[in-house]
Amino acid sequence: MADTAGQQTFALERLARDVADVLYVDAEEVDPDESLLDQGLDSIRLMALVETWRADGAVIGFVELAERPTLTEWAALLAQPSGASRASR
Repeated sequence: MADTAGQQTFALERLARDVADVLYVDAEEVDPDESLLDQGLDSIRLMALVETWRADGAVIGFVELAERPTLTEWAALLAQPSGASRASR
């Protein structure tokens, strides 16, 4: 049940809203499959997102998100059980 709650907390729609907030655009303007770096996201804004999501229970790091800079990839990373992809890091 905790996994389902985590998936709902970090659903693609929420991620799009959060990214749109830091980019000062509407969520509909954020393309989930295009690099967020190409859409204007910089490292300072990315770090702010990481801290916000960690405060809400995400176990994610800056580097993981920076290496996969699309909303679709972020949603997949955040949907994984805590530490599943990070056990070897």
